[in-house]
Amino acid sequence: MIILLDTSTPTCRLAFAENEEVTHQFEWESGRTLAKELLGYIHDKLHSVSKSWNDISGIVMFRGPGSFTGLRIGITVVNTFADSESIPIVGVMGEHWQADGLGRLKRGDNDQLVLPEYGGEANITTPRK
Repeated sequence: MIILLDTSTPTCRLAFAENEEVTHQFEWESGRTLAKELLGYIHDKLHSVSKSWNDISGIVMFRGPGSFTGLRIGITVVNTFADSESIPIVGVMGEHWQADGLGRLKRGDNDQLVLPEYGGEANITTPRK
């Protein structure tokens, strides 16, 4: 099974695909709880379709543009999982990101490390102290 994840907005979008076809889609208003609850959310949705982490054979990650924090958190989680389990991962952009990502995985692509595209310079404030 392939995981497709988009954390570029406060609405986290998660989908599962098998044989290049999206079989399940979920949305979650994560707000400020993304870092704390993302792994649990994925785990719960895997369980809801009678799957486990061991069933994941690839990951497609929407890499932006979007929220600095949302992209950073989501991409860090999937990069870490893909690396630790030696699972191929691809990062994609655009309106048809799911189909593009599934196509890349089918061709055997593996970015090994997805980098975010924020759509502009990150707005990092200077420390107050």
